[in-house]
Amino acid sequence: MTFEVCCNSVKSALAAQLAGAHRVELCSALSVGGLTPSCGEILLARELLQIKLHVLIRPRAGDFTYDMYELKSMLKDIELCKKAGVDGVVTGCLRNDGTVDVDTMNMLMAAAEGMSVTFHRAFDLCSVPEQALEDIIGLGCDRVLTSGLSSTAEQGMDQIRKLQQQAAGRISIMAGAGINEHNIQCIAASTNVTEFHFSAGIKVESDFDARINRVLLGASKCPAEHGLTISSEEKIRRIIAAVNC
Repeated sequence: MTFEVCCNSVKSALAAQLAGAHRVELCSALSVGGLTPSCGEILLARELLQIKLHVLIRPRAGDFTYDMYELKSMLKDIELCKKAGVDGVVTGCLRNDGTVDVDTMNMLMAAAEGMSVTFHRAFDLCSVPEQALEDIIGLGCDRVLTSGLSSTAEQGMDQIRKLQQQAAGRISIMAGAGINEHNIQCIAASTNVTEFHFSAGIKVESDFDARINRVLLGASKCPAEHGLTISSEEKIRRIIAAVNC
């Protein structure tokens, strides 16, 4: 079994390492599904982690159809990751019709040569998952992160199992979304996948004085005003133990 923890900070990544995770996916802004982390976070994570480090390459929230400027930004982020010694990148591009944007992905794959590449949960928005999987295999990606086209991997177990059968060892199918200590064993048994992706997040309340009058920092009240979410070393240990028992 391989366990990848989705981490929104170096602190969370170090917790994952201590808990026995095999790999970290470093990102920011988990509230919108994850975005590319800052250069500083990437460099510090690489400096401190001994386990594998993968970095999310996603320039903005929203859909996965990117224009020329967004693509150039993604290519520069991959270049930075390669120079920093990052082990892999996590990305995904679609066309407006829900098919894999093979042309754009080929450019990203070329930039990431020598690193592992995961096609992320953009896959779960594909219009024809069977063809999308074949396209991703043809691109040379190492794995696909998927919830089986459902909100959670537990709900998508049947589809994940079908993808695992279709993949037939040509690519790794990694189950993710809503995985916890209570369902990981069932998901593993039902789907036969051997890679799992989870954040094991807990809410940590802010020490900021709640009596201070606050203003809106964005379009809505900023969650960081009240606390932040980090990956819990204890939760990660429990999830790994649940499937290894």
